[in-house]
Amino acid sequence: MKRVLWACWVGLLGLGPLQAQNMELLYDFTEIPQALLLNPGARTDFNWYAGVPVLSGLSLQAGSSGITVHDIFADDGLDINDKVRERAVDGLSIRDEFTASVRMEVLSGGFRGKYHPENFYSFGIYMDANFISYWPGDLAQLAWYGNANQLGRRFNLGHLKTRGELFQVFHFGVSRQVSRRLTLGGRAKLFSGIAHVNSARNSGFFVTNTGQNNLLAHTLSAQMQFQSSGLEALRQAADGDPGELPATFLGRAFLGGDLGLGFDAGFTYELTDQWVVTGSLLDVGFMLHSTDPKTFTLDGRATVEGVEIILPEALADPNRDFWQDLVDEVEALVPFEDNNKTYLSFRPTKLYGSVRYNFGEPVSNRPGEPCDCDITPGSTAAALSYRNALGAQVFAINRPRGPQAALTGFYMRMVGRWLAMKATYTADKYSLTNLGLGLQFRAGPVQLYLMGNNLLGYRNIADSHTASFQFGLNILSSGSN
Repeated sequence: MKRVLWACWVGLLGLGPLQAQNMELLYDFTEIPQALLLNPGARTDFNWYAGVPVLSGLSLQAGSSGITVHDIFADDGLDINDKVRERAVDGLSIRDEFTASVRMEVLSGGFRGKYHPENFYSFGIYMDANFISYWPGDLAQLAWYGNANQLGRRFNLGHLKTRGELFQVFHFGVSRQVSRRLTLGGRAKLFSGIAHVNSARNSGFFVTNTGQNNLLAHTLSAQMQFQSSGLEALRQAADGDPGELPATFLGRAFLGGDLGLGFDAGFTYELTDQWVVTGSLLDVGFMLHSTDPKTFTLDGRATVEGVEIILPEALADPNRDFWQDLVDEVEALVPFEDNNKTYLSFRPTKLYGSVRYNFGEPVSNRPGEPCDCDITPGSTAAALSYRNALGAQVFAINRPRGPQAALTGFYMRMVGRWLAMKATYTADKYSLTNLGLGLQFRAGPVQLYLMGNNLLGYRNIADSHTASFQFGLNILSSGSN
């Protein structure tokens, strides 16, 4: 039964990931207004835009670096217990991760300054759900094999690292064309937390050695912490009147829960009319968790040799509970405590950068006509007016086990004014064969965009280490050269 439960747990980890981290297809795809969320210093030619509520931006992403659902549940004639042991328990490392995220735009819009057309203002509300869990390494092996035949091995408690959160973001940004070649931008963010869990500051070990008074002596040295916020309010609402849960959820989403502040910054610089570099730093900020916060700690060290019965002294009190004595001894040496103190968490900061070479016939040019365009604030920049572009992007994010990076090569193509596309190849810890495609369609003021990465993995999604899908619907008005 234990091994069947293990198989189910591994399967859930493989099915669960949906993570909004590296949006390589959307970054620098400036025909789409939502690209401003990844670089507030992106240069655009919109007079204004309005996202269709809830439909303007939906992003689903998945990542599992070390194992897939297919690895465990494929009908390949192998015993599922053997596959769990070989491919998960023994096959994964503590750097293998399972990540999950969904992003949904509730409201979005933007407009160009009337008296300062070099400024473009954007604003909106979006909801994020993120989860990451690293493979617990030693703890997984301890649970699977036990400790009877592993005397002297220290099982590292620091292998347990996990984090999950659900929150809403209110934001306002400004993109300013400082000169013909330089655009700078910034975005202020107000976070409204709905739920949060975190257990990343763990250390210590568990080891079994030969005992002196009994066969075995077990030593536990633990410095472990688990924090949560918002869960109790949601649980109480769910256990009570079912109609109270949506009200509680919305109340916390609209500034009734944990609160935090953050900012983004970015730039676009044209080295020449054809060479362009960009960069952005996102989610520099924090959140204060003060709504029904819970912190559980395990801190101390104890060595026990099981239930010790010393005769004939033990016969003096036949009603003595020796097991409870052992429990009390361990709890005194390694106390388990909890409190309701407010705590602080920092956002996982992200970094983007790109270099792009634009070439081909300018989009604004009609066949046979020379392009004598004048770049003015609010118009389409030279860097956006070519039909083709080749370039490279870099992405990095701060994670519990250190920075994580990805490298992307891309090709962009514009077909008239109604279609733009971006094709990508990305190399990261999830996959070395990640091919993606993003499309933007225009029909008058209506814009629809669709994006998906790791397209080769769609042949067998259960055997894919990563997948993502994005779409959105906007109404916009563009400027002109």
